[in-house]
Amino acid sequence: MPLRPIAELFHSARTGGYALGYFESWNLESLQGVIDAAEQTRSPVIIGFNGEFLTHPGRLAKERIEWYGALGRAAAETASVPCGVIFNECARDDYTRQAVTSGFNLVMLADPASSYIDYTQRVVSLVKFAHEHGVAVEAEIGELPSGSSGEVATEHGSLTDPELAAQFVATTGVDLLSISVGNIHVMVSGEQELDLALLAEIRRRIDIPLGLHGGTGIPADSLREAIRLGVTKVAYGTYLKQHYLVALNKALSVYEVNPHKLLGMGGAEDVLVISRLAVRDAVLERIELLGCCGRA
Repeated sequence: MPLRPIAELFHSARTGGYALGYFESWNLESLQGVIDAAEQTRSPVIIGFNGEFLTHPGRLAKERIEWYGALGRAAAETASVPCGVIFNECARDDYTRQAVTSGFNLVMLADPASSYIDYTQRVVSLVKFAHEHGVAVEAEIGELPSGSSGEVATEHGSLTDPELAAQFVATTGVDLLSISVGNIHVMVSGEQELDLALLAEIRRRIDIPLGLHGGTGIPADSLREAIRLGVTKVAYGTYLKQHYLVALNKALSVYEVNPHKLLGMGGAEDVLVISRLAVRDAVLERIELLGCCGRA
């Protein structure tokens, strides 16, 4: 179906009392798995790719943002459920603007190292440019701590200040604000409750859709209450990659002399199919928590 405007997807979620899942992809198989799960549950969904990863200076081969935008848009336009397509969490203004013209209909400029004044000015400029092209903008106030080491590095996180967040939204005109209320980036193990009182105070001051990154580590009850309080988008990435890698490692541990059986034939031994199904199943384990199933 045609690519759905982000504003339309968020309006339906807010009025329906559910959240959209952003289930991050990194290749064709992961993208197929996300769409498979969304179609199976008849759920509207946000698909897309991580801008920070795709533009990281340490990458050995430069990525072409236009290819990812075209792939995401083609997936959305041929899916049987409503989809948005995001270029997620990029600190580079030039690449984020490139994403605006490459097929994405939601982009996110995220740069925790930037000062509030500098970040605000950059987001104002991006919003103007993106809106001229019919693309929505997500931004963030507050910094999520990281759990990538197996322990939460709280010294690198800061909770969202409700007053500052309200000021930022009024100044920039962003379409979606992602917040830090106890959620954790790249939480590889365990869970942590959200600060629901802080979330409620932010919602009291801000009327635009709210997003939560770090969905992997949010407990079910805490997530459901956050959605009741007005969270409209929840992002998952770590959880999907963990399931993908477990399935991939298991598949490659079995010796097969014919490489075509492992790559491209589409049978039970094909690691591309196995990876796709692993992502599908991981999405199916989480998507019902969002209340979006059957809403397509």
